[in-house]
Amino acid sequence: MATLLGSESPCTGGKRRNCSSNIVTKFTASKITGQGFSRGTQVRETTPERDKRAKWHGIPTLLQKLYESSHPNSDLSHAHSFLKVLSSQLSMEAMSFVTEDRKTAQESTFPNTYTFDLFGGVDVNNICASVTTVNDDLVKDCLSVLYNCCICTEGVTKSLAARDDFVLFLFTLMTNKKTFLQTATLIEDILGVKKEMIQLEGIPNLSGLVQSFDQQQLANFCRILSVTISEPDVGNDDKHTLLAKNAQQKRNASPSRAEVNQVTLLNIPGFIERLCKLATRKVSEATGANFLQELEDWYTWLDNALVLDALMQMATEEAEQSKSSDESSLATSPLRHRLPQSMKIVHEIMYKVEVLYVLCVLLMGRQRNQVHKMLAEFRLIPGLNNLFDKLIWRKYTASNHVVHGQNENCDCSPEISFKIQFLRLLQSFSDHHENKYLLLNSQELNELSAISMKANIPEVEALVNTDRSLVCDGKKGLLTRLLTVMKREPPDSSFRFWQARAVESFLRGATSYADQMFLLKRGLLEHILFCIIDSGCTSRDVLQSYFDLLGELMKFNIDAFKRFNKYVNTPEKFQTFLTQINSSLVDSNMLVRCIVLSLDRFESQTEDVKVVEVLSECCLLSYMARVENRLSFLFRLINIINVQTLTQENVSCLNTSLVILMLARRKAKLPFYLNALREKEYAEKYPGCLLNNFHNLLRFWQRHYLNKDKDSTCLENSSCIPFSYWKETVSVLLGSDRTSLCAIASYIDEPFMDLDRDLLED
Repeated sequence: MATLLGSESPCTGGKRRNCSSNIVTKFTASKITGQGFSRGTQVRETTPERDKRAKWHGIPTLLQKLYESSHPNSDLSHAHSFLKVLSSQLSMEAMSFVTEDRKTAQESTFPNTYTFDLFGGVDVNNICASVTTVNDDLVKDCLSVLYNCCICTEGVTKSLAARDDFVLFLFTLMTNKKTFLQTATLIEDILGVKKEMIQLEGIPNLSGLVQSFDQQQLANFCRILSVTISEPDVGNDDKHTLLAKNAQQKRNASPSRAEVNQVTLLNIPGFIERLCKLATRKVSEATGANFLQELEDWYTWLDNALVLDALMQMATEEAEQSKSSDESSLATSPLRHRLPQSMKIVHEIMYKVEVLYVLCVLLMGRQRNQVHKMLAEFRLIPGLNNLFDKLIWRKYTASNHVVHGQNENCDCSPEISFKIQFLRLLQSFSDHHENKYLLLNSQELNELSAISMKANIPEVEALVNTDRSLVCDGKKGLLTRLLTVMKREPPDSSFRFWQARAVESFLRGATSYADQMFLLKRGLLEHILFCIIDSGCTSRDVLQSYFDLLGELMKFNIDAFKRFNKYVNTPEKFQTFLTQINSSLVDSNMLVRCIVLSLDRFESQTEDVKVVEVLSECCLLSYMARVENRLSFLFRLINIINVQTLTQENVSCLNTSLVILMLARRKAKLPFYLNALREKEYAEKYPGCLLNNFHNLLRFWQRHYLNKDKDSTCLENSSCIPFSYWKETVSVLLGSDRTSLCAIASYIDEPFMDLDRDLLED
């Protein structure tokens, strides 16, 4: 290939210096008009002697000739010949940049690119590309030159990104299939550094443009869409606090650009249906072009060497499999003949990563119910279920043994990305939505009904309303397949984190006994306990996901606690379990909440012989029944958070502490707990510290939750405590009457009172 194309936006390279007037005349910004760019660029000629001294390699002269030959009425074949020479010089530097792992480099490392930019080459190139009579090959070379400049010089990318009219002009080039790949690659890099997110509705005839794409182009286009529909990551932990997010929401009451773009996409006829087809099509159904076209397309996707590693790994695995079945296979089917099939598999996987990401973002947006309805109608879940064994979780993949972080932006192999994106989609699809039962097949739905009937409890309404024509096919549903591979994962595999999150989302919401028993019968509880106690797992992320899943699995379920006690059958095992819980309450507090809530319910069911038996025998329930242990958890939960550090990750600690106090209030023991907090402060020689902090946390709680319908519904469903009781308890605790035994203010001595300070406004 004459030029290098890539898909990752580089953020390193030389910075563009100001051009001195004796080298190049400053040019005005190119502007798009109906006929193309206005011609505002001027390039001064240079002498051969000066060119040689400065080591410009004739680039200023070539640019001058390119400029003079790029008029609409001139012979563009001359312009193309000059451009090819320039392209060759620039592509070699871009190739060296990528092969050196995109290390930070000085301008001197890429003298040709720097000289090209210095003498206005970018603008001359744009003029050439905008002439309406140019041929496709010339446009492709223009785009390649721009991309190679962007790779080596960050300033070029930022300069192009600042020109909204130029970005919109690039979208018009996507209508030409011959220049589509180069255009899409350049757009993706430009949008990656653009300060303000582009508005999709501003793209001329966006609906017609998208509908004109074939499936391969649409998959590539999803890489661009992912930048336009995702909320930008501010990259500062302080701005991720709930305090900062709430303040930002007040300032930005109207929908964000990302949200507007999501609505724009949903209004394109057939868009979601085509994405579902892309996500669920088999590799054999992918309509590839000829092999050379596949290679060109691959240059767009080769972000790093990991792609090639995955490609070669699969080819080697296929060779080993063939060898085991037929010793002569290597002679009859050499590696170079099998490589295209491996390429096709990874290529299809990479397409699906982008498609699943877009679907996942849309599922988490404001139009969630509309998206859910369409995904169900177009049978996304049954389609993914049919791909599970053959593509999504192929048995011979080596990627499932790689420990990898949870950052979806990290640089990882295609198969790892695919698995993680698949699991994130399942999590978003199941979370607090009745369509979660589409993850099962008809036989499994019947099993849920049978469990409810045997327990003499009514079936969940969502289960009754599930359209059986839209559920999974085959012997196993998607949830059951996921459980199977989950048990096979190595203890510290990061896939466990995403697998547990996906299964937990199926259980979240109003507690369903039938859903819990369905998973308990498949050995999920024992598997989780093995991972926490016996596997030696040290990953905090994995352990947190398993604590959360265990909490949802055991909540209010006496059979689950009985199973727990059967597995944790020695003091040593129980102590290991407690050590894991106590090592990080931020990670385990949801499980603590589950145990406290379940204990409270079981203590009100003493007429049930089975419940009484488990209450007396279960080590976990007996431990939590001791008031000193509940108080210990309460002290620490309040002490590890404050208003300034509250995030979506640790706000659950505040809600768990509230659950403990609400249950105490029900039993008229709230004054006892508040006094215990006061005594703890004095014992630690920090009077007022704990209670002042808790008071501020509860004031924040009021502002945060009383304006969020979804959050309040989640609190009510997960605890089975009416939200009105949550609000009432917080109001009582924040009461200003210092004679009230249920008000925090009554337990803070006057010298240590710090309740008037409004930290929420800081």
